[in-house]
Amino acid sequence: QVQLVESGGGSVQTGGSLRLSCAASGRTFSSSAMAWFRQTPGKERAFVAAISWSGSTTYYVDFVKGRFTISRDNAKNTVDLQMNSLKPEDTAVYFCAAVVTSGSNTVYTAARRYDFWGQGTQVTVSS
Repeated sequence: QVQLVESGGGSVQTGGSLRLSCAASGRTFSSSAMAWFRQTPGKERAFVAAISWSGSTTYYVDFVKGRFTISRDNAKNTVDLQMNSLKPEDTAVYFCAAVVTSGSNTVYTAARRYDFWGQGTQVTVSS
């Protein structure tokens, strides 16, 4: 069982930066692939970025490549999402997700593959 709590959301202007953090509890964090998804009203959760439990593999959706960076610290049970050059279309509720994987390089982009979710943190980017 993994419990996830996101923090770091807020309001910024276009071009600004935010760093989201996800704190995980539970003994399986270090063997869990982690991901960030985002959701806007009336839409399904959309994949943003993922990182394997070893940290050796990361994957990003095209529209955040070069702007967002996912990282993890298995000693602290945290996974972060550094978001730079934010745009109004990045406005959403951001969710942290986890799934235990056997492969050290495994990541998933589909929300249905993740078993554990945080409650989300709001990010608002104004123009």
